[in-house]
Amino acid sequence: MSAPDDTTSRVRRKRMEIFAFLFLTAVVMPVLAVGTVGSYGLGVWIYQMFAGPPGPPLPH
Repeated sequence: MSAPDDTTSRVRRKRMEIFAFLFLTAVVMPVLAVGTVGSYGLGVWIYQMFAGPPGPPLPH
């Protein structure tokens, strides 16, 4: 049979695994998504400051 310490460590490990999963899905992934979309938007905005807005050139 397994020792009581082994059962306790399994429960603790399972609890930490659930905490890590929830932390990744509730904190890390949303931060990465917002950071990725935000940095892409900032890059496009800076590019358009130098290259101009998209579309055909305006007639003079």
